[in-house]
Amino acid sequence: METVEMNNISLKRPHSEDDAANADEIKRQKISENSKTGSNSEQNVQTVIEQPDKSMLEDTKNEIIPNEEGEEQEDEELEDSDEDGDPESFADMMKHGLTESDVGITKFVSCHKGFSGILKERYSDFVVHEIGKDGRVSHLDDFTVPVDDEDPSEETFTVLSDEDKKRLEELQLLKNKETSVAIEVIEDTKEKRTVIHQAVKSLFPGLETKTEDRDGKKYIIAYHAAGKKALANPRKHSWPKSRGSYCHFVLYKENKDTMDAINVLSKFLRVKPNIFSYMGTKDKRAITVQEIAVLRITAQRLAHLNKCLMNFKLGNFSYKNHPLKLGELQGNHFTVVLRNITGTDDQIEQAMNSLREIGFINYYGMQRFGTTAVPTYQIGRAILQNNWNEVMDLILKPRPGAEKGYLVKCREEWAKTKDPAAALKKLPVKRCVEGQLLRGLLKYGMKNIISAFGIPCLHIKKIRLYKWSSTSGTYGWLSPFKLWNSLYS
Repeated sequence: METVEMNNISLKRPHSEDDAANADEIKRQKISENSKTGSNSEQNVQTVIEQPDKSMLEDTKNEIIPNEEGEEQEDEELEDSDEDGDPESFADMMKHGLTESDVGITKFVSCHKGFSGILKERYSDFVVHEIGKDGRVSHLDDFTVPVDDEDPSEETFTVLSDEDKKRLEELQLLKNKETSVAIEVIEDTKEKRTVIHQAVKSLFPGLETKTEDRDGKKYIIAYHAAGKKALANPRKHSWPKSRGSYCHFVLYKENKDTMDAINVLSKFLRVKPNIFSYMGTKDKRAITVQEIAVLRITAQRLAHLNKCLMNFKLGNFSYKNHPLKLGELQGNHFTVVLRNITGTDDQIEQAMNSLREIGFINYYGMQRFGTTAVPTYQIGRAILQNNWNEVMDLILKPRPGAEKGYLVKCREEWAKTKDPAAALKKLPVKRCVEGQLLRGLLKYGMKNIISAFGIPCLHIKKIRLYKWSSTSGTYGWLSPFKLWNSLYS
C-alpha cells in the first residue's frame, strides 16, 4: 500500500486584516483533521513557521536558456507566465465547480476546532520526494556520470554545428524529401571522422553513417538505416553487453506533471516517450523529485540535458537491468506550506497534534473529480456511453469560472462557429487538451471524433470493462471515488 509521510508544514499568517478579509474569499482547505483512519502509514509531522530550507528544494535553480523554436517556445512562455498569478483565480474557478460535500468529503477524524489556510498558493509551497519500495527517499544530490570506457567523448556533443543538427533532425523526423545529409570533415583525420560518426549515431537514433570522397574532400553521410521504422528506436547493436539496459536517474522538476516532463525529455533526446518508465505520476503544481528509468540512453546524454532544459534537473545516474513499474513505491514524502492562516496558536497546535497522533481520513481529493465547472466524471460517463459529441462539447464549450483569456476566446469561437480551425487560431497553447482535440478534429474531420481524440478502439473497449455496473442507484454514473469517500464518511 502506498503511504504518505509529512514532516514539514509551514504556516503563514496574513500580514494585515485586509489580507485576512481577502483570504476569506479564497476557497480554503481544512487540513487539521481531514485524514486517514485506516492506513498503516507512519505520520511524522512538524509545525514550522518559516519556508522549507532550500536544501529541500534540492538547492537547484535551473538556468534559463532559449527554448526550442516556434509553437513550443510560445507554449512554454504562456504556461510559465500564468502559473503563479492571483491565487483567487483558482478559487473563483472552484466556486463554479464541485464542492467537498458533492464528492462525499463530509467528516473529520477529530472533534476539535480546526483552522484554515491556503494550500498551493505557489507551486513551490508543495514539495514531493518519492519513497521507493526499499524505503529510500529520492533526492537529487549527485550530478556525476558513471565512468564507462565505451561512452563517447565530450567532443561528441560539440562537434556538430547547429546547422548540421537542424538538418540531421529534419532527416531523422522525415520532415523533408532528403534521403541523406552530407557533413564535410574540415579537419580530415580518422579520429575526427570517428567522433562525427559517434555524434550522429548517438544524438540521432535511427540514422546510420558512412564516409565518402567527393571532389577530393571527405564527407560523413547520414541516412536512415531502415526507413521510417528506424525512427527513434533504441540502438541495440551499439549498447555494451556489460552495461545494464536501463539508465535510472532522479528527476527534479518544477511546475510540470510527470507525463509533460517525459514528453519534454523524449523530444530533446529525439526518442519515443514509451521507452521511459516510472513508479508514480507526480503533481504539476509542485516541486517534485522522483526516479525515472529509460531504455538504452546513456547517462552522458541525459546529463547533457541539464545544460538546455528549464525547470528540470537530472542526476543520480546508474545502470540497471530492469525498468520501473507503476505502483512499485512505498509512497511520497511531502513538505507543505500553508499561507494566510486563520486561527489561534492553541487551535493550530491542537490540530497539528491531532494530525501527528491520529492521522486523517483517506479521502480521494478534489482533483480526482476535476477542478472546473465540468467535472471529469461527466466526461468519463459520456465516453462510456459512446456519446462522443457530448464529450467534445463538454471539453470545448464555454464554462463559468476563471480561465486563461485565450481559453475563454477559444471556447467562445467554438460555440459560435463549431469550426476547429477558427477555434484553434484563438489558442496559442496547442498542447492542452482543447488544443489536441481541435487539431484532431481538423485532421480527421467532425465525423471521425474517436480518431480526433487519438484513442484506439481497443482502448475504448478496455475502458468499457470498467463501466460502473449500475446507472440507476445512488452512485449511478458517479465515480467509484465518491462511493469510497461516502463509505469512509
